[in-house]
Amino acid sequence: MAEKESSSVGVEQSVQSGLAVPSAGIYTLPEDILSFTPLDSNSDGVVQPFPRSPKLQRKIAKPGQPSREQLSRCLEELQAERSKTEAHIQSLKKRKADLSKSTEMKKQQVHECFENTRAILKQDEQAILDSLELDLKRTRTRLDQVLKNWKQHQDQVTKSISSTQRTLSNSCAEEEDGKVCADNLSPKKPDPSEKEIRLNEGRFERLLKTLSSICKNLKAQLQRKTLLLDSFPMVIDRQTCHSQITVMSQGQAMSFSGSARPALEHPLQFDKVCCALGSSPITAGQSYWEVDVRCCSAWAVGVAYASLQRKGRDKGAKLGRNRKSWCVELRNRNLWAWHNDRHVVCPGVGQTPLRKVGVWVNYNKGQLIFYDADTMAVLQKFSAAMTPVFDRAHHQFTEPLYPAIRFLKPPENQIWPNHLELCHLRTA
Repeated sequence: MAEKESSSVGVEQSVQSGLAVPSAGIYTLPEDILSFTPLDSNSDGVVQPFPRSPKLQRKIAKPGQPSREQLSRCLEELQAERSKTEAHIQSLKKRKADLSKSTEMKKQQVHECFENTRAILKQDEQAILDSLELDLKRTRTRLDQVLKNWKQHQDQVTKSISSTQRTLSNSCAEEEDGKVCADNLSPKKPDPSEKEIRLNEGRFERLLKTLSSICKNLKAQLQRKTLLLDSFPMVIDRQTCHSQITVMSQGQAMSFSGSARPALEHPLQFDKVCCALGSSPITAGQSYWEVDVRCCSAWAVGVAYASLQRKGRDKGAKLGRNRKSWCVELRNRNLWAWHNDRHVVCPGVGQTPLRKVGVWVNYNKGQLIFYDADTMAVLQKFSAAMTPVFDRAHHQFTEPLYPAIRFLKPPENQIWPNHLELCHLRTA
């Protein structure tokens, strides 16, 4: 009877709580499960079927404090990190101090090199001045001897004048004495050798010309020395060469041959334009190289993107006739600078034929300069600045650059050019 009452009470609670009453014969829910808090659909909080224990609630409300062992371990790690940081800072300070010392040592070495150069120049200057002074002394000695002879003649003339005046004043001059006076007054003619007594001006004029030439060459070499520090070991990429180009000297020289070499055509090869590219790209920093053009009567030297057209003979495959290449070009003894199918006459070219072309690239700043490598005269400068002929946008390089060389067809009265060579640059 008690069991029935308890079960009926449980059923009533289940009905009141909105739960379905299990049918008889299945099972009956335990009392503790049926006594949970009713669900409230309007409540925003998370409903739990069981009330949280006080310990769990305190743990959620306030995170547990780390233990002493954890704190000790964390302190040891922080102290170790501080020690590493201090050691690294000391290392950086030492490197900074060593950097200053190293710079001062290099400055001293540079100063000594230039002092030695100045000492040599001073010694040579003194030797030339001593030579000039010796020539002056020799000339003065000869002139002094001639001057002494003329002084003696002057004294004799003076004595003759005095004697003649005395004779006139006594009014008793005899015919014989007159003859003596006439002999004493005989004129003295200048010796033709006197005109040859002078400084050796021709010798010193030649010396001054030599010194001027040395000065210009020294100025060019001093300017060139900085570029040589950025020397670029350029080698011809055989896969890009036109079939009539023969590569020699381990990729350092190229010649034009009258017949095409028997080889399979490569996708990177120029098939119509007699051109070749270097094997190493320029992607950053500064680079400098030189091309010997003395044995070629018509050529183009420059740089190009790898995306330069390789097939056909239209402007897309010719250096300087598109946006993907820059060059200086010698044709019909005229030197031009080309880019984007526009050209200008290269300034600073002398009467003597160009022997070597220097190419300097500052990739990061978008600068490209062509030099006469002998005089270091600027042939043409391409930069990010606006120019009247070449537009600005394509001087900021957007792709890796490759050295480029092309053989051009010479005039009919000249033979076909046959040889171009890459210079082996040395900084010492």
